[in-house]
Amino acid sequence: MSRPNGQYAAVLHGLWALTNRDLKKWYKEPILFFISILQPALWMGLFGKAMNLGAVLSSNPAIPPDAAKQIMRQTFGTSDYFSFMAVGMLSFVVLFTTMFSGMSIVWDRRLGFLNKVLSTPVARGVIIFSKVLSATLRSTAQSAIVIIIALLLGLQLSPDFNPLNLLGVFAIIFLVCVGLSSLFVLIAIRSTRWETQMAVVNLLNLPLMFGSNAFFPTRMMPDWLQPAVRMNPVTYTTDALRQLLILNTDVTQLMIDFTYLGIFAAIFASVGIVLSWRYLSK
Repeated sequence: MSRPNGQYAAVLHGLWALTNRDLKKWYKEPILFFISILQPALWMGLFGKAMNLGAVLSSNPAIPPDAAKQIMRQTFGTSDYFSFMAVGMLSFVVLFTTMFSGMSIVWDRRLGFLNKVLSTPVARGVIIFSKVLSATLRSTAQSAIVIIIALLLGLQLSPDFNPLNLLGVFAIIFLVCVGLSSLFVLIAIRSTRWETQMAVVNLLNLPLMFGSNAFFPTRMMPDWLQPAVRMNPVTYTTDALRQLLILNTDVTQLMIDFTYLGIFAAIFASVGIVLSWRYLSK
């Protein structure tokens, strides 16, 4: 019995050591941490407040103030576009943090660190999952700070909101982070050039972000775009976060969001671990 327990302890020790190494690059660089928070804060403060769609409608003398609020609620589910957009910024933070998780594999290979790790008894699956876990922990911490900033800027929480909703928020963030970071690590698993990884990141960030409901409702988009938006994991993430934070919760739809993201995370995490056994090399 002691041998399996010892093996599990060794796996956990290796996982934590590699995860903590990646986290140190983040929390020991205050400038990097500050920039990662400043970017979504600027988006919320500038884009979210500048796009005051409620004021556009209410300033029209042909539209009574009550009618303007009703139009906003029918379109966005809330009378305040900033709240609608601010929740979308949580998906923005998650997406852009996980996108660069694959870059760590490339740099570890180029700097020779990956060569050293592969020469140890640490399993290849542990190496991959440490990258996924570090990206997930960073995204969760940054999302918590962004929620606080959004509240200070005027985020209007749902009347049904309670502290337990925050557990659901972080559970959703965890699932999508595991799925997305596994996807981007998979893309980088054989790459030796950071330029290639950057090209992939720049190619995917636009369709994943704007091909979702982060900034605009899916039902208002062109018919040809809606099927792709409904397949996008960022769409399910944003929908679940809005229900937990600013909208009246639709339990059925929330369960669909959790199920979709759970399957998404399980598939890509499993594929990442399996492929690492075969393709992760020095």
